[in-house]
Amino acid sequence: MQTQSRRPAGAFALLAAVAGALAAVVLGFLTFGAQATVASDGLPIAVAAPPGPLQAAAHAIASHGGGQVSWRVTSPEDGRKLLEDKEVYGVLELPSTVVVSGAVNPLGTQIAQQVLTGAAQAMGGTPKVETLHAASAAGRVAPLALSALAWVGCLAAGAVLILVGHRAGRDAGVAARFTQIVSAGVLVTGVLAGFLKLWDSSLPLGWDVLGFLFLTATGFAALQTGLLRLLGVRAMALLGPLYLVAPAVAGQVPELLNPAYRAVLWSWTPFRFSAEGLRSLLQGVPGAPDVTTGVWVLAALLVAGLVLALWPSRSALRKSALQETEADTPDRVVQVGVH
Repeated sequence: MQTQSRRPAGAFALLAAVAGALAAVVLGFLTFGAQATVASDGLPIAVAAPPGPLQAAAHAIASHGGGQVSWRVTSPEDGRKLLEDKEVYGVLELPSTVVVSGAVNPLGTQIAQQVLTGAAQAMGGTPKVETLHAASAAGRVAPLALSALAWVGCLAAGAVLILVGHRAGRDAGVAARFTQIVSAGVLVTGVLAGFLKLWDSSLPLGWDVLGFLFLTATGFAALQTGLLRLLGVRAMALLGPLYLVAPAVAGQVPELLNPAYRAVLWSWTPFRFSAEGLRSLLQGVPGAPDVTTGVWVLAALLVAGLVLALWPSRSALRKSALQETEADTPDRVVQVGVH
């Protein structure tokens, strides 16, 4: 009898060990694997020169670099436009001016500045660095940090709502889920705005920034609440690890990521859309393409999440139909005569 009772316990212990090993494998791929395989591959930078002899020097510079960087030869005006549109990470304006931007991913900016400075020095000049939309330390960190905090805050709100409903023995209603999504969006936006002011009071906090933060928070909250309603607590196995992807993948320059990580993780993770759009807004570039892209993606997350969270269940639809049928059935009075 003792041997039989111990077998299930031993099998369960082995299963738990396998689950732990699988969790380590998944998290290793999602987080540290992305950082361990970083290598520059086609990082876009530009070399700009006015018409004349410097054009030949620009083409000579662009012919070097191999596959690690991707040079674009352009004019000084077009080079700065490319930088404003975030199509390149930096511009070398011949003879010796390196132009970078604080509104671009800081890691990509750092690498581009090193490459461009080396190219200018190879020509025998002493490069001067010019920074457009200069960013403070908080301005560089805040976009990704606030995106991750929005995800965690809204996830905690959705999880508490589900757990309270399970404790009460019933599912939270449509009104409760909608209230939770909106209130979490408002409160988390307030928290994020407070952190911005705490970290760097000079950062802009206008209606465009607040609106983007609110869209980010409500989009995250709606998606999480919808998945939690659909999958229950099991959704935490998907939503929780996504938080770990934020600093490991979303904050990376895509040209530095292994192509597999770039396609499987970076291309769709919601953090990158919120972080890059917020970066442009905080650095005073509201018309940047990633702001428009971020608004569309976050709005799509909001709509999809609201559909998952608020769409009536089959039991609710049947109950509503039954109530309508009862309301439409007239009360009939049958006269019974006794002769």
